[in-house]
Order: sequence, then structure tokens, then C-alpha cells
Amino acid sequence: MGVRTAADVVTPALVARLTTGVLGSGTTANHAPFTGRKLADLPESTPQDVAAAFDRAREAQRRWAAVPVRQRAAVLLRFHDLVLARQAEVLDLIQLETGKARLHAHEEVQAVAVAARHYGRKAPAYLRPKGHMGVVPTLTKVTELRQPRGVVGQIAPWNYPFELSVGDALPAFVAGNAVVMKPDTETALTALWARELLIEAGLPADVWQVVLGEGPVVGPAVVAHADYVSFTGSTRTGREVAQGAAARLVGCSLELGGKNAMLVLRDADVEKAAAGAIRGCFSSAGQLCISIERLYVHESVADEFVRRFVARTKAMRLGTGLAYGADMGSLVSDRQLETVTRHVEEAVAKGATVLAGGRPRPDVGPLFYEPTVLEGVEAPMAVCAEETFGPVVSVYRFRDEDEAVGLANATPYGLNASVWTKDGRRGRAVAARLRAGTVNVNEAYAAAYGSARSPMGGMGDSGLGRRHGSEGILKYTEAQTVAQQRIMPLGPAFGLDDEKYAALMSSGLRAMKALRLR
Repeated sequence: MGVRTAADVVTPALVARLTTGVLGSGTTANHAPFTGRKLADLPESTPQDVAAAFDRAREAQRRWAAVPVRQRAAVLLRFHDLVLARQAEVLDLIQLETGKARLHAHEEVQAVAVAARHYGRKAPAYLRPKGHMGVVPTLTKVTELRQPRGVVGQIAPWNYPFELSVGDALPAFVAGNAVVMKPDTETALTALWARELLIEAGLPADVWQVVLGEGPVVGPAVVAHADYVSFTGSTRTGREVAQGAAARLVGCSLELGGKNAMLVLRDADVEKAAAGAIRGCFSSAGQLCISIERLYVHESVADEFVRRFVARTKAMRLGTGLAYGADMGSLVSDRQLETVTRHVEEAVAKGATVLAGGRPRPDVGPLFYEPTVLEGVEAPMAVCAEETFGPVVSVYRFRDEDEAVGLANATPYGLNASVWTKDGRRGRAVAARLRAGTVNVNEAYAAAYGSARSPMGGMGDSGLGRRHGSEGILKYTEAQTVAQQRIMPLGPAFGLDDEKYAALMSSGLRAMKALRLR
């Protein structure tokens, strides 16, 4: 088999098939970061198209919510098998649309398969009616139900177009919702492929609507019609989404930016920490909300760690092929390249030292930038505090754990962190002091993110709400309490006057406390 090209993968027939049913009154296009060339012409939605998509979704949602939850969950399990069987198709699309290395694209396949399996197995338990003790035991029967919110508006980013589109939508679907999604136009084919595969697995087509277009145009229209909003993107845009949702009194979950720290303690295995830092800093060319941008290394092991880490960084292979082998791919856009270049050049101009990388690589592709390690970064430099979202990491040295924890927490962000030590108990103790939604011990990000039974999300400027686990599905539901009163009412009855009723209830309350009822 010869080398595959974009033309071999993104054919007119594929584009026509994937965009069937997408409402659009105009035309837009996406491009391949590896080459800068156009990949496909796509429908461009107007606010009126968004409103029509919500109408379609609402009608379909009522029928979908009536399907028993175990049947909805079975769709996810069939989807799981289809994804693994046909992963080569989506790996090509992810690489072409994002420019990432194939191994990093496979992280998305892994994450989607894990989410599909988890919610396919656990959704019936998460959504099962739950009985609670009523105000008067035996006389008050209380049941907590979980009702779908209706139509979820989802705004998905470009950096993980498979995992952060369908991966986030799966719990919404199995909870009985429909979804109107706005993926980033530049990575829309991946999301549309996921939609086609989920429909093949049994999801009714109208339950998942996709709208495409410029964020400032289509995004607010999605928020304006949604019963709940799921957003992944920048902190600035996340604030706007939250304000729009709050104005309509609908809920939202937001996974936003990060300036994530990795702490290498004095007893860390330096070789393992250096290898872990490569994965943590340069996966998907650093275009990952939970990637590491700050490395804090104990002064006693800093020289050895830096030597090993820099050597590994300089040995990384850049590549554009639709195959395994490259260690890092491309940035996704001119905007990302400009930000990375500006952050590095400004830091160097103000006194920082480049230990590895530090320059674009147009010889490989128009948006490639070398994996870069900086030292001597200080607070006035943009790269010190602002999210770079590229293959750039700064190394800092610390004297003791208190100092390291303080430095790691000295940011408004709180998404992810990493601690490296040979003592697991010590690592967990340090982790508990870090202000981050997920903390990994002897891993950079994958251990926490991949543990789908546990919640994942940010603190502070890194967002609201969680994905994964019970929180990741229950956020797509409304809690409803149904309380049935039996035998006697909660008021004077059987000849009791008000005073005697009050005395009876007071005695009952004392008795329930004495019996340790909760």
C-alpha cells in the first residue's frame, strides 16, 4: 500500500456523505495544517439554521427519551466496537485536520472507547431511580428520578476533535438528551465521522445535529436555544458562554484553559520523570488543555533531570505522515504559531535561555515549531503566566516542597498537575495540596483523564463542572423528587388539634435523632 495523501482520505464522496443533513445556507472550508491546503468545502450555518437544528432535535429527543436506558446504553457499546474496528479511518482524519502525530491521535481513540464502555455499562446505574427516607419513615415514600434536560448545546474545540466532540456527547445521549453541536470548522470532518458511526450504532439521526460556522456567529445561537450548554475552549470565551447561559437560567459546564505544573521531587526517578515530561509537555504539540507548561524540579536533581529531558527533547522526530513513527506533529493554525513564536522570542529578549528548540520548522511544514525548553523564565514574561498552548515548557528549580506547592498554585488556573516521586504516599500528600481538578502521581495527565469513573475538570479560571464519572452524566439531567405520603397527612388529623399535632411531631423528631436516622 502506498503513502496515503489528503486527497486519498478526504474524497468528495466522503464529504458529501458526512455532511448530509447538516443545515447550511452558505459554504465554508477547512484546511490541513501539514500543508496549509484546503481539505473540503463544508456547509456554513446561519443563526436561523441553528434554530431549525434545535427544532429537529427537540422533536427527536422526545422519542429518544422514551427509549429504555439499557437500550440507549447498548448503542454506546456497539459504537465502542465500531470505533476500534474502524479506527484507521478516524486516525487519518484527526491527523489531517489537527496536524498531530498518529500516536497522539490514537489517544483520542482510546479516550472515546473508554467513555463509550464506561457509560455503556454504568449509565443504567447512574440513572436508576433512587429511594430516600422520607420526612416520616414508612409514611413518606420518596424517589429521586433523573430526567433528561432536553437538547444540549455543545461547543467543541479543534484540538481534540474526536474525544471532545463525541466523547463529551455520549453521556448526554445515554441520559436521554439530544445534542446540537458546533464543532470547530477546521476539525468538523472528524466530528461528522463520529456522528455517522454513532448513527450506524443505532442513534436516531436527528438526535445529533451538527451546525458549522464562525464561533462568534454560531456559538451564541447555540447558547440561545440550548437547555444546557457544554463548552470546551478558552477562558475568555467560556466567561461569555457562562453569561449567556446564566441570562437564560440554564446550566453549563466549562472546561477552559490551564497553565499546568509538574513537580519533580528530590526522590523522583529522574529518567522516568524526564520521559514522562516529554509526553506531558509535547503530546499533540502541546495543544492540550491538560499538558504541562511549567516544570518545577528540586535543586538536588535539577541538573540531571534537565540534562536527560533536554537530550530527549532534541531527539524528538517531527513528521507529517499518516502513519506511526513521528514523535510530534504540527501546530494547527497561524494563530497558534504566532502565539508560540511570540512567547519564546519575548522570553529570550528578556533574558530567558533556550535549552532546546526555540524556532519554527517551515522545512517540515508551514505550522511546525520545534519542541522547546526554556530556563530563566520570570514573571514579566508572557510565557511565565499565560497559557501558550504549544510545545513550550519552562523549567524552574525549587528548594523544598512548600515552595514547590506555592509556585504551582500561584496561578488563577487549576486544571491539571503532576507529581513525581518514588514514595507514592508522599506523592499523594503533595497532590492533595495542589489546587487542580486532576493531579497525577508519576504520570503527566493520562492516568487521571483515562480513569473514566472519576470526575475531571478545572478549578478557578479553568472552568466549571466535570466530565467523566457520575458528575459527567448527571449534569445532563434534572433531579426530580417524587414524594408519596401514605396513611396520614403531614398536618393535624385523627382528631388532633394543632397543639397536639405539634407535640407529636416534636417527639418524633427527637426520636429520629436518638435513632441516628439521617
